Amino acid sequence: MSNKIGFLAVLALVISSQIGSGIFMLPISLAPYGAYSLISWVISGFGAISLALVFALLCAKFPETGGPHIYVKHAFGSTAAFFVGWTYWASSWVGSTAVTVASIGYLAPLFHNDMQNIRLLLEITLILAIMLINLRGITTVGHVELLLMIVKITILFAIPIAALFFFDRNNFIVSEKVSNLTISQIFARSSLLTLWCFIGLETVTASAGSVENPSKTIPRAIVLGTFSVAIIYFINNLAIMGLINGNHLANSKAPYVDAIKIVLPGSWYLIVSIIAFIVSTSSLNAWFLADGQVALGLAKDKLMPQLFAKRNKHDAPFCGMIINMLGILVLLVLTSNKNFAEQVTSIIDVSVVSFLFLYLACSFAFLKVNVQEKNYCKFLIGSVAVLFCCWIIYETPINTLLMSSLFPLSGTLIYLLWYHKATFLKA
Repeated sequence: MSNKIGFLAVLALVISSQIGSGIFMLPISLAPYGAYSLISWVISGFGAISLALVFALLCAKFPETGGPHIYVKHAFGSTAAFFVGWTYWASSWVGSTAVTVASIGYLAPLFHNDMQNIRLLLEITLILAIMLINLRGITTVGHVELLLMIVKITILFAIPIAALFFFDRNNFIVSEKVSNLTISQIFARSSLLTLWCFIGLETVTASAGSVENPSKTIPRAIVLGTFSVAIIYFINNLAIMGLINGNHLANSKAPYVDAIKIVLPGSWYLIVSIIAFIVSTSSLNAWFLADGQVALGLAKDKLMPQLFAKRNKHDAPFCGMIINMLGILVLLVLTSNKNFAEQVTSIIDVSVVSFLFLYLACSFAFLKVNVQEKNYCKFLIGSVAVLFCCWIIYETPINTLLMSSLFPLSGTLIYLLWYHKATFLKA
């Protein structure tokens, strides 16, 4: 039996890594922008597709396990690759903690919103279940993800189609605070929000070594998957914002629950809890796979201890996965305290910004490896991706940028005490 996955499973991973818990909460943040938010989806979608093309072309050229650090290594050397790989790995498993917390949180209505005593137990159970699935190998993960993707897409098209029957364009209200901004500021700030939903478009590149014909399969899946994600997000936000008055939506705690209450009165809104859980769990499964594959790729390139390269009989990097799981469990225990949870949430938000620097590094790597080919089409794609990342970073508050630097800095000790020392001894 082959331990490699095909196009449909890869496509499922691309879509699931991008569509997570954010789809249920983003309408709240975008409500004050009214109809401007729809344009911001087009802007961020365009930027995401340009980044998808960059990763697609890089993966076609370097179809190796590990993802972003592979491309930076070929362009800028091993030291830069180490810090890019470390930052990507650290940001990913910290983000996985947030998805775990959000996934269980969506089940609260089923427990009459009284689950504080068992919440941590449910979170630990979920992450252990996800790890066990991943320990069965990438083919099992791919099959599970394909099933979850079918359920996810069916639901995320059914809800907005039903909502469109109650659509009212007068519900798009621009808040007074937003109307005082310039057009440039409006689009910049709303696009910052919408871009976050595309974070993860590159995760499947980390598993290139476990994909059938990766130089063709992954590029096609990344581009088609990201385009599909853009359509799904746009349709869902259009429907929800057209269904619920903007002022009410901005103050909503669960917009999809409110939407179901309008479309299907009664207790049908409880189905949203299960839907949100499925969507978030699907995203968590994809991210957990990427965490292990990133660490495996770093170890194969001797950028991390060889412990992370050990695999089980299903060809899964079990040591890396167990370490990831333990790290997530520690954060889950720490975030069981509400006050600390708020602090960790801010750290997780900063981890999202760190991905922008990773995307920028890969975009520069893309330009460098293609500059000698004199392919102006590829150069244009890379330039658009670089400009887009720079624009988003420029619009990000300086304190957030400084905090995001903690991720690469956290790898400095490992670099000095292990990697740099190991390289020196080898030389």
